[in-house]
Parts: sequence; C-alpha cells; structure tokens
Amino acid sequence: MNLLDRPEVQQALFHPRVEYGAAAVCPVAVEVEPNLTVGGRLYPAQADAPAILFYHGNGEIAADYDQIARLYTQMDVTLLVVDYRGYGRSGGTPAASNLLADAVTVFDALGRVLKENRLIPSRLYVMGRSLGSAAAIEVASHAAGRLAGLIIESGFSDTFALLARLGVGVRGADEERDGFGNGVKMARINTPTLIIHGGSDVLIPAADGRELYDRCAADDKRWVLIPDGGHNDLMMVGLTAYLEAVREFVHAE
Repeated sequence: MNLLDRPEVQQALFHPRVEYGAAAVCPVAVEVEPNLTVGGRLYPAQADAPAILFYHGNGEIAADYDQIARLYTQMDVTLLVVDYRGYGRSGGTPAASNLLADAVTVFDALGRVLKENRLIPSRLYVMGRSLGSAAAIEVASHAAGRLAGLIIESGFSDTFALLARLGVGVRGADEERDGFGNGVKMARINTPTLIIHGGSDVLIPAADGRELYDRCAADDKRWVLIPDGGHNDLMMVGLTAYLEAVREFVHAE
C-alpha cells in the first residue's frame, strides 16, 4: 500500500463534502475511470480570455468558489474549479494515489471542456491552493509547453513535514518515492510560476512557499508574501495584493 493511502494519512489529508442543491450554471464532468467522473464548476469570462484550471484545498468544494470566481471573471479570466473524488458531485473516494493521476486526466480533457462551452482561451494556467498545490504542480510537470503558467497559493514543499504538523508521523518515508514530491518536481519545472503565501500561515509556513520558489527552475518566477495572511484567510486579508499579483501574471504580455 502507498504510504499516503494509509487510513490515518487519508483522514488527515482529505475532508470531503458533498454538494447539495441545484447544479451549477456551467457544471463540468470529466471521466477519470470507466463510469467514474469528477465534477467541477466553470465560470466563463470572454471567449478568448485566459483560463485557469484551479484545484482547491482539502476542506473545500468547487461550489464554495461561486463568489470568489466573480473576482476572476471581472479580471477577464475564466476559472474552472475541479473537485477531487468524493467531493462535490464527484464519484468515488478521495485518495493520494488517484489525486495526481486525476489532475492530469482533467487537464488532458480541458480542450474538449472549453470547446464544448465555446471558449477559446488565449492562454492556459493551472493553479492550486494548499492540497491543490500537489495537483497543480503535477499538471505543470506533465503539461510542459502547453501551459502559460503555474500559480501556487499556500503550497507545501514536503509532504511528510505537513503530515507531522497534522499530527500524523510516517516513519521511513522518502519524499520523492513516497510523497507528492512538490519540491522535487519544482526543480524540473521551467513554466512561468507565481507563488503566493501568507506570512502568518501556521499550517503550511511561508518557508514552504519560499522553498518551492527557490527550487523552481523557471526564469520567470514571482514570489508574493502577504505578511498578515494565514492559511484560510489569505485572500481576505490581502485581497488587493492577491488579485493584483494574479492579474499581472495572467495578463502579462
């Protein structure tokens, strides 16, 4: 069994919630295995606007982004927020062993999803927040020249250091062999990268974000520290700086 698929690790990493109520205006479903789909919500801007594929934190679902998405579409950025297995309207059960593979499958289906919604974005970006940083970094390492950029919010560098902070110790683990390998992969990613982190984040300290930045192989890489931002209030505390950093990065010529 994969170390990250141990029950105690799964319980620490994943906190799925089901989405109830009416379906989203632009619901998305991508088959990741035969008869198993993951869902998401598409928030379109102009047809040719840059598009961001977004992976959220471990206690969130795509529907939580209905209000936040307006801030992106107001910047003329299309946002597609995708759930993990067991989250929102997705089938299956979340697991570390399928999170990365599903992220790549969704990215590979992105062209079809956008075309079906009459969108022809000028540039594609992938973004991950917290746990979602693992999915986004995996996509960036897989996509290479098909991406215009990678955005990481409150991302972690070392899986097992994060688990230790969550109260789960895993002995004999090797990050590259057994973990998500975020820091290891960043050393091979030369896609333009923006990393945003809160200086008051105690769950994933700013040092993690800075390590991802330092390891990143891209010539165009940007580090934005929001001093008073914590893990779950980063956007609220530093809204102006946060949105400006994203806008400048995504709309850069």
